[in-house]
Amino acid sequence: MRVVVVWAVSTLTMLVLAGVLPDFRLQSNDGDSITKTAFTAAWGAGAFGLLSALVWPLLVRALLIVPALVLGLLVFFLNGSLLLLALRLIPDGRGAADPRTAVVVAAVMSAVASATSTALAVRDDNAYRRRLSRLADRRRRRSGHDHGRCGPPGTVFIQLDGVGHDMLARAADTGLMPTVARWLADDGSHRLTPWRTDWSSQTGASQLGILHGSNHDVPAFRWYEKETGDVMVSSRPASALELQRRAISRTHDAGLLAIDGASRGNLFSGGAAQLALVLSMAARRGKGRRSRAGYFAYFSDPANAVRTALAFLAEVCREIGESTRARLRNDTPRIKRGGLYPFIRSFATVVERDVVVAALIGDMFAGRTAVYADLVAYDEVAHHSGPHSRDAEKLLGRLDRCLALIAKVAEHTPRRYRIVLLSDHGQSPGETFVGAYGLTLKDLVRAGCGLPVSRRAQRTRSGSEARDAVRIALHRRPAEEGEAEHRAEPSDPVVLASGNLGLISFPDIEGRASREELDRSRPALLGTLANHPGIGFLLVRSERHGSVVLGGGGTEIPVAELRDGEGPLAPFGPGAADAIRRTDTFPHVADIMVNSMYDPVTGTVHAFEEQIGSHGGLGGAQSRPFLLWPTDLSSPVADGAELVGAEQVHQVLRRWLRECAGRPTPPTRVPTTAVRYAADGAGTRPREEAGPREEAGPREEAGRSGEADGTVPAAG
Repeated sequence: MRVVVVWAVSTLTMLVLAGVLPDFRLQSNDGDSITKTAFTAAWGAGAFGLLSALVWPLLVRALLIVPALVLGLLVFFLNGSLLLLALRLIPDGRGAADPRTAVVVAAVMSAVASATSTALAVRDDNAYRRRLSRLADRRRRRSGHDHGRCGPPGTVFIQLDGVGHDMLARAADTGLMPTVARWLADDGSHRLTPWRTDWSSQTGASQLGILHGSNHDVPAFRWYEKETGDVMVSSRPASALELQRRAISRTHDAGLLAIDGASRGNLFSGGAAQLALVLSMAARRGKGRRSRAGYFAYFSDPANAVRTALAFLAEVCREIGESTRARLRNDTPRIKRGGLYPFIRSFATVVERDVVVAALIGDMFAGRTAVYADLVAYDEVAHHSGPHSRDAEKLLGRLDRCLALIAKVAEHTPRRYRIVLLSDHGQSPGETFVGAYGLTLKDLVRAGCGLPVSRRAQRTRSGSEARDAVRIALHRRPAEEGEAEHRAEPSDPVVLASGNLGLISFPDIEGRASREELDRSRPALLGTLANHPGIGFLLVRSERHGSVVLGGGGTEIPVAELRDGEGPLAPFGPGAADAIRRTDTFPHVADIMVNSMYDPVTGTVHAFEEQIGSHGGLGGAQSRPFLLWPTDLSSPVADGAELVGAEQVHQVLRRWLRECAGRPTPPTRVPTTAVRYAADGAGTRPREEAGPREEAGPREEAGRSGEADGTVPAAG
């Protein structure tokens, strides 16, 4: 009946479009009766539906060699071509359309058919349940999994990138995120708690610790390694793969997701065999590399492709409109949002979100034991619009709708699921360092070293996971940050920014530079930095006192004697001293670690890169993410204790997986000789034998079975 209704609605849509579009006809040149015209429309609608179900998935798979964003632009052309082919199949040549008109007609018909089918399925719970059960049965038979709703539940971990604890609580209280509010207040099914990040409050350090149990020697989002002369960048595929290898080598554990897990949209694999849009895997080469198969799983349905493409264009227009209004209102703080940024934002908030959510839903259909998915939309918008902006708040509402969809699907999956929501860090607002003081951190360092400074302040380019993800989707290598430093004179400092955390290294000094060496070679540098009003404190090694923290007015405190709430750390709150002591032990800590000022009254910091919502150092909401978990799981920590560090979060999530399994599950230890295989996300299996696989999404599975009725709703 659903097929018949969708066919009828598509036929009516085609008749209406033929009546309003001058270059689209469904009659012979001499005219036809109403009955004949309706028959022609029904024939054309049926032919277009069959072609969409059978031919479209083959077209998309053939075009996997095309970059993902280019494929998005080809969506309309391909859909229009299918419509022209469908019109040619109408007897007696009664159907005809101008190519440009065919694109419009195909887009409207795909959207209407998908909306109708989805609405019918959602309103018919029995049909919806049968549809999902059939799909899950096929997946279980193929994969060998048959848990059933009476068996142990699976666990879905959803990371809302950059959403701080206080921001989530406020969004729930104000009704901006009704799904989260219902979990917390109405049915009381979940509990919420903050946790404290390490000094490096950013996705690279947090997610590596959460998924792999160790973020040792990750001092920032980007840092300089003297022994190789390389700049490590967490969102660069080669760097992400190396960080994953180092974590596995340190823990000898494949990761949180090694047992029947899936990793979706993350920087790291977590040891999962099922991967989609995992950045560290984009660095792999060879037979096992399928970097765009995650896109195919979603775009294999033409309705998905059209809907996402339309939403992408709408988001571009929305960003242009919002940035224009911000300029007209003269909002402050404000940064430039032109160039390619509207397209990067749309990729993060529409394309990546839809693909990741669809892959996650497919994992739930398949009965995976553990799924970890990262939604980066809020983080990307908050960087440029501000964490408390109207833009960012609207994104929270859309993310809540994704959560509602996932919760609805969980009611019908063949296996029960517990949904755990968490974030990797928060966001702290504030004017950029260059906007507040007219010079970059690099300019200030060069001035303190007695080196020439450009008369015109050069803004530090902002980096983000979304920006590099777009480059990967376009088959472009991420920008080689640090190329300028490689070309610089050996005596020139390497200055890198990670939000409001700055790292200064001196390639001409072997090993970690000491305060005494710097005072001899660059006597004005440390005083210039420590006494600047935009800088909170410095960390530097001392030959006499060990490492020391320097503040304004000549303050100098040995790291061993640091106390929270005292000296330069007074504004930064609890845990700052321990975070600094831990980072000080890292082999690749910079010669000088610089944390910007923090105003505890306004909650603002100064980012050393082009961001008015930032994270990466100490100060404010950026160090206070959240963890929201079902009440039938044990409490993360004992009453009165605090959850500190991504590595401790990893232990909590691993304990919850054991509780869901109903039996002790030891860590998946990796033999030393197999570490290099595990770093590729394939557990302890050699990569040539068992490379990571990317599962087809629900749409792809439907296409294979001939049931492309669009019953499974898409994200957003």
